[in-house]
Amino acid sequence: MNKFRRTPTSDFDTEVKLKGFKAYEIDSNTGKGHSYSRKDFYKISLNTGKYLFHYADRSFETDDTILFFGNPHIPYSCELLSTTNEGYASLFTEDFLKLSERSEGLLQSPLFQIGGTPILAISKEQKKNLTGIFQKMIAEQDTDYLYKDEIIRNYINLLIHEALKMQPSESYAQLKNAAARITSVFLELLERQFPIESTDRSLELRAAQDYARHLSVHVNYLNSSVKEITGKTTTEHIAERIVSEAKALLQHTDWNISEIAYALGFEYPTYFNNFFKKKTGHIPKSIRAAHL
Repeated sequence: MNKFRRTPTSDFDTEVKLKGFKAYEIDSNTGKGHSYSRKDFYKISLNTGKYLFHYADRSFETDDTILFFGNPHIPYSCELLSTTNEGYASLFTEDFLKLSERSEGLLQSPLFQIGGTPILAISKEQKKNLTGIFQKMIAEQDTDYLYKDEIIRNYINLLIHEALKMQPSESYAQLKNAAARITSVFLELLERQFPIESTDRSLELRAAQDYARHLSVHVNYLNSSVKEITGKTTTEHIAERIVSEAKALLQHTDWNISEIAYALGFEYPTYFNNFFKKKTGHIPKSIRAAHL
């Protein structure tokens, strides 16, 4: 049987990872725009249309022009409710923006935090100003200028500063049951850790405490909420997802057991073997042998 490595991310994802940024126009009428398969990047977008944004534990319905801030550490999604949409977007990695010491603090602003407001209502005058910034960013990224990265970094900083001067649109938020909200966020964040596509990096979020830290809640609150809503503990959900991924890697890649163990966050292969056998009743090698 032919072995294969996990399907790589899209060319668009790869471009952002290599360069550290990408700016583009959104226009549903002309087909302009891009989709990226995994939200591994920070995002700032200027959108005109009717949308339903799901961000962490809240939902925001919009029907005008808004400025949206997406954080790769916080699960979010967007549903287009109108037939058309237009605007601009910029994706960038944390490392790209942090090359500027002044920018590091901006990523800690309320715009990118789980308790903050990621959506701002934009007036016609503000839209005109912000559109100009995005257009300059798009034009600059296609030049051969030696210091264009620094210019684009300045444009991203300018977008964040313009937003920080605006009042957050708290009226957009639609609250749901607290336990259901945090459980939904946890499950989406858990799923976002997969699929594992490389042996170069180890799974970062391995325990309930890791997820609680990323979601800025106490681990006891996370555990009780998840148990209340799903009937399973946080640890059980994590273990089940790791086992599922382990089986996929054993069956569909040529990675050795040590590589799979590391990719899934285990310090030693023996830890992985013991974990896998405890959860499945089989050793990893038997799963691979059965699939040959």
